[in-house]
Formats: sequence, C-alpha cells, structure tokens
Amino acid sequence: MKAGDSILKKLVAEFLGTAFLLAIVVGSGIMAQNLASGNIAIALLANAIATGAGLIALILMFGNVSGAHFNPVVTLSEAWQKNLPAKLIFPYIVAQIIGAFAGVAAAHGMFDLPVFLASTHVRTGVSQWWSEFIATFGLIAVIISTSRTRPATTPFAVAAYITAAYWFTSSTSFANPAVSLARAMTDTFAGIRPIDAPGFILAQLVGAACATVLFNWLYPKSSSH
Repeated sequence: MKAGDSILKKLVAEFLGTAFLLAIVVGSGIMAQNLASGNIAIALLANAIATGAGLIALILMFGNVSGAHFNPVVTLSEAWQKNLPAKLIFPYIVAQIIGAFAGVAAAHGMFDLPVFLASTHVRTGVSQWWSEFIATFGLIAVIISTSRTRPATTPFAVAAYITAAYWFTSSTSFANPAVSLARAMTDTFAGIRPIDAPGFILAQLVGAACATVLFNWLYPKSSSH
C-alpha cells in the first residue's frame, strides 16, 4: 500500500467516524426530546445509551484503520505518546472537525431541521468547566490504561465511561473539542451556545494533558511492551 493511500484512508476513517458520532449524539438527542414528553431524565438516558452503543460500533469499525480517535485531544495525546506521527496531527484534527459538522448536518437533515442553527443552550461556569476537565481526564485515562493492558477491551471501556460520564458530570461529558464546536451549531437537546464552547475546549485540553502525563507514569510503555 502506498503511503499516501494509507494516510488518505486514515483521514477518511476519522472523518466518517466523527461524522457518525455527531449524527448519533445529535440525532438521538432530537429523537429523545421528541419522545420523552418533556422528561429530561428519560431524554438524557436515551441520548447516553445511543452514544455509548454507537461508540462501540464506531471504534470497532475504524480502529484498525486510523486508531478511531474521533477527537482532537485523543489525537494530541497519542502524538504526545509517539503513537502517531506529528505530521498527522493537523490532518487528523481537520478531518475530525469537518466530520463533526457533517454529522450535525446529517442529523438535522434526518429530522427536517436547518443544516446548521446556532445553539441557545447555556453551558458555562466553573462547575461545567471542571466537569469537562474530569470527563476528558477520565477518557484519556481509560484509553491509555486499557490500550496498554487489555487492548481488546478499549472500545467497550471507552463507551462505558462516556455513557457513565453523561450522568456523573454536570456538563453531560462532551470531552471532545470537535464535538464542542459542532454542537454549537445545533439548537437542540445536545447543543451548546457558541460563546460557551471555548471554555469547554480549554478545560478538555488541560484534562487531556494531565491524564496523559499521569497515566504514562502509571502505565509506562516498557512494562507492557
């Protein structure tokens, strides 16, 4: 396989995986809100289950092609650990962001909504930012620990953690800068005001960096390779 062909396949996998992830998150949020008759707890439960189930499928689908990052902080963490060439950081993140917006557009199309519509859902404040720090810290921790000890379990561990984090964080666990940007363009159950997205993204970056440092120490490569 030519190097260029291999890189293209990785980028297509990241685009498609992130697009499907956002279609699942946003689409299930819309469906849940439509069916829950105003019961936010039921809507969140449906949204969380759909996201967790979708994540398992997507990671299994694209893991062997691109590593199934679907998330700029995962890409940055993997590059920091030298599991991803530095030259792929920018292309991966661009593919993820474009894919995220494509996923929002796809979800809106399925529910006869405008392609994009800026969210009015307020998500800001110290508790929300702290939640995003914790959510992202935990996500990177799960990825590093399971991939170095029981790699076959990683898709299931990641999905289980994200499903749980929907419920134990006040922010409902975005834990993904591409997701945060794209969800600013959906004025539905899953949305976040565009002005609130930068605070989430900063917290996510800090959480990912802290987890990468700590869990590289807890699970050094030399102990499992």
